[in-house]
Amino acid sequence: MGPRVVTPWSTLLQARRAAVPDDTTALRWVDFEQPDITVDLFGDVAVLSLYRAHTVQQEQALADALRRAAPLRAVYLKRRPREARREANEAAEQVAPVAPLWGAPVPSLTVREAGAAFEIRPANGLSVGLYLDARDARRWVAAHARGQTVLNLFAYTCGFGVAARVGGARRVLNVDRSRKVLDWGEANERLNGFQPDRHDFVAGDAFEWLRRLAKKGERFELVVVDPPSFASHGGERFSAAKDYPALIAAAAQVVVPGGRLLACCNLAGADDAQLAAWVLAGAPRATVLERFGASAADHAQPSALKVIVARL
Repeated sequence: MGPRVVTPWSTLLQARRAAVPDDTTALRWVDFEQPDITVDLFGDVAVLSLYRAHTVQQEQALADALRRAAPLRAVYLKRRPREARREANEAAEQVAPVAPLWGAPVPSLTVREAGAAFEIRPANGLSVGLYLDARDARRWVAAHARGQTVLNLFAYTCGFGVAARVGGARRVLNVDRSRKVLDWGEANERLNGFQPDRHDFVAGDAFEWLRRLAKKGERFELVVVDPPSFASHGGERFSAAKDYPALIAAAAQVVVPGGRLLACCNLAGADDAQLAAWVLAGAPRATVLERFGASAADHAQPSALKVIVARL
Protein backbone atom coordinates (compact mmCIF):
# COMPACT_ATOMS: atom_id res chain seq x y z
CA MET A 1 0.00 0.00 0.00
CA GLY A 2 1.37 3.40 -0.97
CA PRO A 3 1.87 6.41 1.30
CA ARG A 4 -1.23 8.15 2.60
CA VAL A 5 -2.17 11.26 0.63
CA VAL A 6 -3.20 14.14 2.90
CA THR A 7 -5.51 16.74 1.36
CA PRO A 8 -4.16 20.30 1.80
CA TRP A 9 -6.12 22.04 4.53
CA SER A 10 -7.06 24.96 2.27
CA THR A 11 -8.53 22.53 -0.29
CA LEU A 12 -10.33 20.61 2.44
CA LEU A 13 -11.85 23.80 3.83
CA GLN A 14 -13.06 24.84 0.38
CA ALA A 15 -14.80 21.48 -0.04
CA ARG A 16 -16.37 21.64 3.42
CA ARG A 17 -17.69 25.15 2.89
CA ALA A 18 -19.24 24.07 -0.40
CA ALA A 19 -20.93 21.09 1.30
CA VAL A 20 -22.57 22.87 4.25
CA PRO A 21 -25.53 25.22 3.76
CA ASP A 22 -24.77 28.82 2.80
CA ASP A 23 -26.41 30.09 6.00
CA THR A 24 -23.98 28.11 8.18
CA THR A 25 -20.72 29.65 9.44
CA ALA A 26 -19.68 26.88 11.85
CA LEU A 27 -18.28 23.62 10.50
CA ARG A 28 -15.83 20.75 11.05
CA TRP A 29 -12.81 21.71 8.96
CA VAL A 30 -10.50 18.76 9.71
CA ASP A 31 -12.06 15.49 10.82
CA PHE A 32 -9.09 13.19 11.41
CA GLU A 33 -7.85 13.55 7.82
CA GLN A 34 -4.59 14.07 9.68
CA PRO A 35 -4.28 11.45 12.46
CA ASP A 36 -5.41 12.47 15.95
CA ILE A 37 -6.45 15.99 14.89
CA THR A 38 -9.77 17.75 14.41
CA VAL A 39 -10.36 21.41 13.66
CA ASP A 40 -13.69 23.16 14.11
CA LEU A 41 -14.15 26.51 12.42
CA PHE A 42 -16.43 29.09 14.01
CA GLY A 43 -16.55 32.10 11.73
CA ASP A 44 -12.91 33.16 11.54
CA VAL A 45 -11.80 31.34 14.71
CA ALA A 46 -10.35 27.83 14.53
CA VAL A 47 -10.51 25.38 17.43
CA LEU A 48 -7.73 22.80 17.12
CA SER A 49 -8.25 19.56 19.08
CA LEU A 50 -5.39 17.11 19.62
CA TYR A 51 -6.09 13.51 20.59
CA ARG A 52 -2.50 12.57 21.41
CA ALA A 53 0.34 14.49 23.01
CA HIS A 54 2.23 16.96 20.80
CA THR A 55 5.27 19.04 21.57
CA VAL A 56 4.89 22.79 21.94
CA GLN A 57 6.72 23.17 18.64
CA GLN A 58 4.33 20.77 16.89
CA GLU A 59 1.30 22.59 18.30
CA GLN A 60 2.63 25.91 17.05
CA ALA A 61 3.41 24.45 13.64
CA LEU A 62 -0.21 23.27 13.34
CA ALA A 63 -1.48 26.73 14.25
CA ASP A 64 0.82 28.26 11.64
CA ALA A 65 -0.43 25.81 9.01
CA LEU A 66 -4.06 26.68 9.79
CA ARG A 67 -3.56 30.44 9.56
CA ARG A 68 -1.75 30.00 6.26
CA ALA A 69 -4.66 27.95 4.92
CA ALA A 70 -7.42 30.45 5.79
CA PRO A 71 -7.81 34.07 6.93
CA LEU A 72 -8.21 33.50 10.67
CA ARG A 73 -8.51 35.82 13.65
CA ALA A 74 -7.32 33.23 16.18
CA VAL A 75 -6.52 29.55 16.74
CA TYR A 76 -7.52 27.99 20.08
CA LEU A 77 -6.10 24.71 21.37
CA LYS A 78 -7.88 21.83 23.12
CA ARG A 79 -5.77 18.90 24.29
CA ARG A 80 -7.98 15.79 24.43
CA PRO A 81 -5.86 12.67 25.09
CA ARG A 82 -7.63 10.13 27.31
CA GLU A 83 -5.54 11.01 30.35
CA ALA A 84 -6.20 14.72 29.82
CA ARG A 85 -9.95 14.14 29.88
CA ARG A 86 -9.63 12.40 33.24
CA GLU A 87 -7.69 15.35 34.61
CA ALA A 88 -9.77 18.09 33.01
CA ASN A 89 -11.15 19.41 36.29
CA GLU A 90 -7.73 19.53 37.94
CA ALA A 91 -5.77 20.95 35.00
CA ALA A 92 -8.26 22.98 32.97
CA GLU A 93 -5.68 25.53 31.81
CA GLN A 94 -3.39 22.74 30.63
CA VAL A 95 -6.16 20.93 28.76
CA ALA A 96 -7.85 24.01 27.29
CA PRO A 97 -5.63 27.09 27.50
CA VAL A 98 -7.52 30.36 27.87
CA ALA A 99 -5.10 32.24 25.62
CA PRO A 100 -5.21 31.41 21.90
CA LEU A 101 -2.39 29.37 20.44
CA TRP A 102 -2.17 32.05 17.77
CA GLY A 103 -3.85 35.42 17.30
CA ALA A 104 -5.59 37.89 19.59
CA PRO A 105 -8.06 36.73 22.26
CA VAL A 106 -11.66 36.37 21.11
CA PRO A 107 -13.92 36.30 24.20
CA SER A 108 -16.99 35.51 22.11
CA LEU A 109 -18.37 35.59 18.59
CA THR A 110 -21.65 34.80 16.88
CA VAL A 111 -22.04 32.06 14.27
CA ARG A 112 -25.02 31.04 12.21
CA GLU A 113 -26.48 27.63 11.54
CA ALA A 114 -29.52 27.07 9.34
CA GLY A 115 -30.80 30.56 10.01
CA ALA A 116 -30.20 30.45 13.79
CA ALA A 117 -27.53 32.41 15.68
CA PHE A 118 -25.34 31.00 18.46
CA GLU A 119 -22.77 32.57 20.75
CA ILE A 120 -19.39 30.81 20.78
CA ARG A 121 -16.84 31.30 23.57
CA PRO A 122 -13.57 29.85 22.24
CA ALA A 123 -11.74 29.94 25.58
CA ASN A 124 -14.57 28.20 27.50
CA GLY A 125 -12.82 24.94 28.35
CA LEU A 126 -13.26 21.95 26.07
CA SER A 127 -16.81 22.91 25.06
CA VAL A 128 -17.16 26.27 23.31
CA GLY A 129 -20.95 26.48 23.01
CA LEU A 130 -22.13 24.37 20.07
CA TYR A 131 -21.60 20.70 19.20
CA LEU A 132 -21.30 20.70 15.42
CA ASP A 133 -22.03 16.99 15.00
CA ALA A 134 -25.64 17.61 16.15
CA ARG A 135 -26.39 20.05 13.30
CA ASP A 136 -28.72 17.66 11.46
CA ALA A 137 -30.53 16.78 14.69
CA ARG A 138 -31.10 20.48 15.41
CA ARG A 139 -32.33 20.94 11.85
CA TRP A 140 -34.80 18.07 12.37
CA VAL A 141 -36.10 19.71 15.55
CA ALA A 142 -36.54 23.06 13.81
CA ALA A 143 -38.42 21.37 10.98
CA HIS A 144 -40.84 19.55 13.34
CA ALA A 145 -41.33 22.04 16.18
CA ARG A 146 -44.01 24.36 14.81
CA GLY A 147 -46.83 24.70 17.31
CA GLN A 148 -45.30 22.05 19.57
CA THR A 149 -44.49 21.97 23.27
CA VAL A 150 -40.86 20.86 23.64
CA LEU A 151 -38.82 19.56 26.57
CA ASN A 152 -35.05 19.86 26.06
CA LEU A 153 -33.15 17.68 28.56
CA PHE A 154 -29.39 18.04 29.20
CA ALA A 155 -29.84 21.33 27.39
CA TYR A 156 -26.26 22.69 27.65
CA THR A 157 -26.41 26.10 25.86
CA CYS A 158 -29.87 25.24 24.52
CA GLY A 159 -28.97 24.50 20.92
CA PHE A 160 -31.99 22.22 20.52
CA GLY A 161 -34.14 24.73 22.40
CA VAL A 162 -33.11 27.55 20.06
CA ALA A 163 -33.75 25.33 17.04
CA ALA A 164 -37.24 24.61 18.39
CA ARG A 165 -37.95 28.30 18.98
CA VAL A 166 -36.72 29.23 15.51
CA GLY A 167 -38.92 26.43 14.14
CA GLY A 168 -42.01 27.94 15.75
CA ALA A 169 -42.43 25.87 18.94
CA ARG A 170 -45.24 27.02 21.21
CA ARG A 171 -43.13 26.48 24.34
CA VAL A 172 -39.66 25.11 25.08
CA LEU A 173 -38.57 24.02 28.57
CA ASN A 174 -34.78 23.64 28.90
CA VAL A 175 -33.29 21.56 31.75
CA ASP A 176 -29.61 21.32 32.67
CA ARG A 177 -27.62 20.96 35.90
CA SER A 178 -25.65 24.12 35.20
CA ARG A 179 -27.19 27.55 35.63
CA LYS A 180 -24.15 28.98 33.84
CA VAL A 181 -24.89 27.19 30.56
CA LEU A 182 -28.61 27.92 30.87
CA ASP A 183 -27.77 31.63 31.14
CA TRP A 184 -25.77 31.15 27.97
CA GLY A 185 -28.83 29.50 26.44
CA GLU A 186 -30.92 32.54 27.34
CA ALA A 187 -28.34 34.70 25.57
CA ASN A 188 -28.70 32.46 22.50
CA GLU A 189 -32.45 32.99 22.52
CA ARG A 190 -31.95 36.76 22.63
CA LEU A 191 -29.55 36.54 19.69
CA ASN A 192 -32.45 35.08 17.71
CA GLY A 193 -34.92 37.81 18.64
CA PHE A 194 -36.76 35.99 21.42
CA GLN A 195 -37.41 37.20 24.95
CA PRO A 196 -36.52 34.27 27.22
CA ASP A 197 -38.85 33.29 30.05
CA ARG A 198 -36.67 32.48 33.07
CA HIS A 199 -39.15 29.79 34.12
CA ASP A 200 -38.29 27.85 30.97
CA PHE A 201 -34.60 27.54 31.90
CA VAL A 202 -34.47 25.13 34.83
CA ALA A 203 -31.26 24.19 36.64
CA GLY A 204 -31.39 20.70 38.12
CA ASP A 205 -31.11 16.96 37.63
CA ALA A 206 -32.97 15.63 34.58
CA PHE A 207 -34.31 12.54 36.38
CA GLU A 208 -35.58 14.67 39.27
CA TRP A 209 -37.29 17.12 36.95
CA LEU A 210 -38.87 14.32 34.94
CA ARG A 211 -40.36 13.00 38.19
CA ARG A 212 -41.65 16.47 39.09
CA LEU A 213 -43.14 17.10 35.66
CA ALA A 214 -44.83 13.68 35.58
CA LYS A 215 -46.27 14.23 39.06
CA LYS A 216 -47.64 17.63 38.01
CA GLY A 217 -49.19 16.09 34.89
CA GLU A 218 -47.15 18.18 32.46
CA ARG A 219 -46.81 16.65 29.01
CA PHE A 220 -44.85 17.59 25.90
CA GLU A 221 -45.29 16.83 22.21
CA LEU A 222 -41.54 16.55 21.63
CA VAL A 223 -38.88 15.55 24.15
CA VAL A 224 -35.16 15.85 23.32
CA VAL A 225 -32.79 13.61 25.31
CA ASP A 226 -29.10 14.35 24.80
CA PRO A 227 -27.21 13.07 27.86
CA PRO A 228 -23.44 12.81 28.31
CA SER A 229 -21.99 9.34 27.95
CA PHE A 230 -20.76 9.53 31.54
CA ALA A 231 -21.45 12.05 34.30
CA SER A 232 -21.15 12.29 38.07
CA HIS A 233 -22.60 14.89 40.39
CA GLY A 234 -23.10 14.95 44.15
CA GLY A 235 -22.35 11.26 44.50
CA GLU A 236 -24.76 10.30 41.69
CA ARG A 237 -23.49 8.82 38.45
CA PHE A 238 -24.97 8.47 34.99
CA SER A 239 -23.66 5.95 32.47
CA ALA A 240 -25.34 5.78 29.08
CA ALA A 241 -24.46 2.08 28.76
CA LYS A 242 -26.27 1.29 32.02
CA ASP A 243 -28.84 4.04 32.56
CA TYR A 244 -30.16 5.00 29.11
CA PRO A 245 -33.27 2.75 29.23
CA ALA A 246 -34.23 4.17 32.64
CA LEU A 247 -33.83 7.69 31.27
CA ILE A 248 -36.09 6.87 28.32
CA ALA A 249 -38.67 5.30 30.65
CA ALA A 250 -38.72 8.47 32.75
CA ALA A 251 -38.92 10.71 29.67
CA ALA A 252 -41.77 8.63 28.21
CA GLN A 253 -43.91 9.58 31.20
CA VAL A 254 -44.05 13.21 30.03
CA VAL A 255 -44.67 12.62 26.30
CA VAL A 256 -48.24 13.05 25.07
CA PRO A 257 -49.75 9.98 23.37
CA GLY A 258 -48.49 10.04 19.81
CA GLY A 259 -45.74 12.51 20.72
CA ARG A 260 -42.13 12.12 19.65
CA LEU A 261 -38.85 11.62 21.43
CA LEU A 262 -35.46 12.46 19.93
CA ALA A 263 -32.64 10.53 21.62
CA CYS A 264 -28.93 11.21 21.08
CA CYS A 265 -25.89 9.19 22.10
CA ASN A 266 -22.14 9.71 21.61
CA LEU A 267 -20.94 6.65 23.52
CA ALA A 268 -18.07 4.96 21.70
CA GLY A 269 -18.87 1.38 20.83
CA ALA A 270 -22.64 1.89 20.77
CA ASP A 271 -24.17 2.03 17.30
CA ASP A 272 -27.63 3.19 16.28
CA ALA A 273 -29.00 -0.34 16.74
CA GLN A 274 -27.87 -0.26 20.36
CA LEU A 275 -29.43 3.16 20.88
CA ALA A 276 -32.68 1.92 19.35
CA ALA A 277 -32.58 -1.08 21.70
CA TRP A 278 -32.16 1.22 24.71
CA VAL A 279 -35.05 3.40 23.54
CA LEU A 280 -37.32 0.39 23.10
CA ALA A 281 -36.22 -1.08 26.43
CA GLY A 282 -37.34 2.13 28.13
CA ALA A 283 -40.45 2.63 25.99
CA PRO A 284 -41.52 -0.81 24.64
CA ARG A 285 -44.49 0.59 22.73
CA ALA A 286 -42.42 3.19 20.88
CA THR A 287 -42.03 3.12 17.11
CA VAL A 288 -38.69 4.14 15.65
CA LEU A 289 -39.33 6.67 12.90
CA GLU A 290 -35.86 7.86 11.87
CA ARG A 291 -32.19 7.17 12.50
CA PHE A 292 -29.34 9.51 11.63
CA GLY A 293 -26.07 10.84 12.92
CA ALA A 294 -23.63 13.67 12.38
CA SER A 295 -23.79 15.68 9.17
CA ALA A 296 -22.01 13.83 6.38
CA ALA A 297 -21.05 17.19 4.90
CA ASP A 298 -18.21 17.60 7.39
CA HIS A 299 -18.08 14.47 9.59
CA ALA A 300 -16.76 11.02 8.74
CA GLN A 301 -19.31 8.21 8.51
CA PRO A 302 -20.36 6.23 10.42
CA SER A 303 -20.26 9.06 12.93
CA ALA A 304 -19.80 8.88 16.68
CA LEU A 305 -23.17 10.58 17.14
CA LYS A 306 -26.27 8.39 16.94
CA VAL A 307 -29.77 9.87 16.84
CA ILE A 308 -33.10 8.03 17.08
CA VAL A 309 -36.50 9.63 16.58
CA ALA A 310 -39.35 7.58 18.04
CA ARG A 311 -43.11 8.02 18.35
CA LEU A 312 -44.51 7.10 21.73
